[in-house]
Amino acid sequence: MNETTRTVRFEVQLTEDEAREYALFLKKATFADYRELATSEQNAYLMIMAGERIREELRKAGYAPR
Repeated sequence: MNETTRTVRFEVQLTEDEAREYALFLKKATFADYRELATSEQNAYLMIMAGERIREELRKAGYAPR
């Protein structure tokens, strides 16, 4: 991040099924999955960091597949 990077805060409502399945998706997603869709390696890492933040919030809400 640089000095001009700003944070974004948002709230989303999901059904229990959506929350469970998205948490499972984030658990299964690998670097290769992100890299395939990213424009660069750095972009892939930014996507992973965002995914991990969402995954942590899902875990706090009780959706943490093992």
